[in-house]
Amino acid sequence: MSELVLVANAADSTVSTFRVETSGTPEAAPSLTRIAVTEVGEGCGTFVVDPDRDLVYAAAKGDPPGIDVFSLERESGALVHLSRTDVASSMSYLSLAQGGTLLVAASYGGGTAQVFPVDGDGNVEEPTAEVSWPNAHCAAVAADGRGLYVVSLGADVVAQYSLSPAGQLSPLAPPTAEAPAGSGPRHLVLSADERVAYVMTEFSGEALTLARDTATGVLTPVGAVPAYARDRGLSHSELGADPVAGQLVWGADLHLARGGRFLLCSERTASTLVSLPVGEDGTLGEAVSLVDTVRQPRGFAVLADGEHAVVAGEQDTDVALVAVAEDGTLTELARVETGAGANWVRSVVL
Repeated sequence: MSELVLVANAADSTVSTFRVETSGTPEAAPSLTRIAVTEVGEGCGTFVVDPDRDLVYAAAKGDPPGIDVFSLERESGALVHLSRTDVASSMSYLSLAQGGTLLVAASYGGGTAQVFPVDGDGNVEEPTAEVSWPNAHCAAVAADGRGLYVVSLGADVVAQYSLSPAGQLSPLAPPTAEAPAGSGPRHLVLSADERVAYVMTEFSGEALTLARDTATGVLTPVGAVPAYARDRGLSHSELGADPVAGQLVWGADLHLARGGRFLLCSERTASTLVSLPVGEDGTLGEAVSLVDTVRQPRGFAVLADGEHAVVAGEQDTDVALVAVAEDGTLTELARVETGAGANWVRSVVL
């Protein structure tokens, strides 16, 4: 199997493209080779890929901030700039919905989530909807395109909406699902059957489990499990604190692996990746494995085989290739140069 892995290097304002080759035999580790580096918008910290049209939507900081659209050349791995749309505030998360006809964005600094139509050429148009939530850090869309979840780190909630094909938002009832007070919910992923949502918290370093009603889209909190190294002397953090100076928990990203049987979570102060087992009912167990990884692992992606992850660190110039064993054990296999300030990872199957 061949796969492209794209990594945003915010400090360099570039995106590195890696080719992953897997042999299909369990004993052979996949190869990870950087094949291209493309200049993108200033401080790019998030992007989303439309694999059907080979388009990449990348958020840029600067004055003004914007969303740049690129064409992905699969053979060379290069990105070719197509268009740019200026926006009011820089984006921390981008998702696509409705077959790539809608782009959903969360702005941490702006405290908003917006829905942008995308035309037939991939151009981003003026927003059709906007909602305000303090420190909005994630805008995740259900696969059917109808459910939108805005994770508000500042309000300790997941706001939940229905999303129309025209890009309009309507609050669900209830309009929010509560996270533990002061936990700082950050990123959200859905299980393959979309009956469960998992949220990583920044300040408490927990993986939250929320049951999802597939008919209504409503989330209901179920439980929380620590997802950081509890033997490193880390303390609960809070908004505005310096987590490195204070040795505070600094949770970041989460993704499912091994067909949804394990949830991987990254924490930046101790620079670790942990593996949590997922029960048949979707609930999480205590960590079965923890591995030290690249410094300040803000973002990572699990590859299509579900057995490997590529992890990027804000204070590292390499990405790490990590294996996820059948029992959830994590093992680092290799490190490959990417660039400075690496913080976002997504992949495309060839």
